[in-house]
Amino acid sequence: MSGVTGLGVDERRARVVLAMLAEPDDPVTGGLMRRVGAVETLGLLDTDTTVPGLGRIDGQVWRDRLTSPGRLDEVDQRLRMVEASGIATLIPGDAHWPRALDELGERAPYVLFVRGAASFLARPLNGLVTVTGSRAASAYGEHVAGELAGDLANRERVLVAGGAYGAEAAVHRAVLAAGGDTIAVLAGGVDRPYPSGNRDLLDRVGDVGALVSELPPGAAPTRHRFLARSRLLGAMSAATVVVEAGARSGALRVAVEAHQLGRQVGAVPGPVTSATSHGPHELLRTGHAHLVTSAADVEELTANRATQRPELSAEFTRRASPAAGPPERSL
Repeated sequence: MSGVTGLGVDERRARVVLAMLAEPDDPVTGGLMRRVGAVETLGLLDTDTTVPGLGRIDGQVWRDRLTSPGRLDEVDQRLRMVEASGIATLIPGDAHWPRALDELGERAPYVLFVRGAASFLARPLNGLVTVTGSRAASAYGEHVAGELAGDLANRERVLVAGGAYGAEAAVHRAVLAAGGDTIAVLAGGVDRPYPSGNRDLLDRVGDVGALVSELPPGAAPTRHRFLARSRLLGAMSAATVVVEAGARSGALRVAVEAHQLGRQVGAVPGPVTSATSHGPHELLRTGHAHLVTSAADVEELTANRATQRPELSAEFTRRASPAAGPPERSL
């Protein structure tokens, strides 16, 4: 037996413990929490009873995965550190919980760790815009991302991005310069902003905006966690805008997640000679994104969420999925 049951004395604490044991975007763990709650889900790790919805073998595989020695090490100590850190935890039902994430169903985060203005997460969905793009953004891409972000900030939109080099860093910098509101969704703990080269920038976001993660403090980014974060970036806003993205850019994954949730997707055209124009041009060519050249175009997207969009083709979804191979280093 794992001995973790006693740590989950209430729903919040149990969700924090599960965030330490289970990887993000785990539909088995997420499905169990939706069915029986976090306290009982955690309790199932310490029993030999049938796991609801799973056969005997699958249930044991799930238990073994979450209670492997590496995952159980020092959980109690890590939990105390989180509770003493002053970092806010949000769970469904909290006043500042972003209800848009509930649309992810079994893929919804177990808990959100927030450093900064948690109230930003409770803004109406139409008040948030995600802007993403290539880590290897060109000067043109950084300029356009910054111009869009600054103009939208002046229109009192909250800008959501991932804090990466390139286009996303340009978004955060522009919003801070405009005195606007911004949220950085991280693929690791909010106490160790990544990438390290953007540490000062992300610390400023945490001071006046919000750093958000579904990973507990101390957690390091991994490829899976970057990919899992895409669904949060796509779900949190009424519209997602892709500025630049190579053929395998993680930014395209954000667009796919947003589209599948019924959010609007916009794309900024770029030079046909640039490899980072491939993603936005493909989104536009296939009709999976609306043309964006200004903040006014984005405003129109957020005001017309009911606009019908064509289904993503299987080929496009495949290329933007983890199975398609290593993504461009744009995350």
